Amino acid sequence: MPTKKSDSAPGWAQGLPAELAPALDPELPSLAEEIIAGVATDIPEYAGAMHGSYGRNIRRGVEVALRDFVDAVRRPRDAAAGRPEVYRALGRGELREGRSLDALQAAYRLGARLAWRRLGRAAAAAGHPAEVQRTLAEAIFAYIDELAAESVEGYSAAKAERAGERDRRRRQLLGRLLEGAPAEELEQLADRADWPAPSVAAACAVEPDRLRPAVRRLAPETLADIVDGAGCLVLGDPDAPGRRGASGAVLTEHGAAVGPALPLTRLADSWRWALRLHRAGGLTDADRGTASVDEHLADLVLLGDRPLTRRLAGRALAPLDSETSASRRRLADTLEAWLQCHGNRAAAARRLGVHPQTVRYRIERLQDLFGAALEEPGDRLTLMVALRARGLLGDDEDPGSAGVSPRARPSAR
Repeated sequence: MPTKKSDSAPGWAQGLPAELAPALDPELPSLAEEIIAGVATDIPEYAGAMHGSYGRNIRRGVEVALRDFVDAVRRPRDAAAGRPEVYRALGRGELREGRSLDALQAAYRLGARLAWRRLGRAAAAAGHPAEVQRTLAEAIFAYIDELAAESVEGYSAAKAERAGERDRRRRQLLGRLLEGAPAEELEQLADRADWPAPSVAAACAVEPDRLRPAVRRLAPETLADIVDGAGCLVLGDPDAPGRRGASGAVLTEHGAAVGPALPLTRLADSWRWALRLHRAGGLTDADRGTASVDEHLADLVLLGDRPLTRRLAGRALAPLDSETSASRRRLADTLEAWLQCHGNRAAAARRLGVHPQTVRYRIERLQDLFGAALEEPGDRLTLMVALRARGLLGDDEDPGSAGVSPRARPSAR
């Protein structure tokens, strides 16, 4: 009378009598050799690959799989846990060999066919009825599906581990790039991080919460991390054909401040300038799109030393201190428009949206306040810089109060 199975037996082993196992045991050694030979012959990826440690792992996997199957038929309670680490190791091995799981899945299918042919024949020779033989066939293929699933899990886990290690190394590389590491060190770090080092790269700054959404739409070799409180992106060869349009659209959408493309040993400069532009406030805005360092060089020079720039603005615009707050603002706006229009009052009026006569009155007042400074090229340049600084530094409410005491303020000249 067939032995009843335990409730803890693997699902595929239900319905197989324990008395079947002795009929299968003698087949296992030669069946393992047949499967290994078939894999090496019929699956091109494994031709010549069945030697060394990899071949030993394949052999062990086949032998363990066959033995565990028959042991589960014989002692289902003891075999219920199985040995999944063996088959997960096979999946990890496929990733190390640089293959997808297609070849291993094909090997599992081949092994299942060969096992059914040999073991089914042995069951019939031992006098087991057709019903047991059908159940054996179903069990073999269900068992192989379980092993294949364990290999998929091992492959996926190894892939995630590799990606995590690569990301860690790329973050390390990014850190050294921004520290100005020497070329030889950067080359070694790039190789370890599997990063195709470009001849030039550009650093870009975005808000931290925009970093990941931007990375997902940029080239896979883009380096990214949170640096100095901002999202840092490093784009290799940003002006290469086909890249400017694709990356430009993403950077514009996320309001990036874009540094210039420089050799890798100078990427720290690109990042420092992009970060300064990003922090400037008003020069770049996510709603208006991206801002380029190269389009704001003068502004960035002014923002490089804010206290000094405030002092310059305070000294140059000190003559306005005698005016009321509203008058100071109007006169400063008029002076800036007049200088930008090279002294053309009609053009300045159009820029300001006021009557030309209004501009004439204001210019006369400015001439009273600044005197010959409005005619001297050097003083005019200083005034242009001071007025630009006023906008950058947010000093509109008091153009002439930036860092100089009233008694110490000379005329613009």
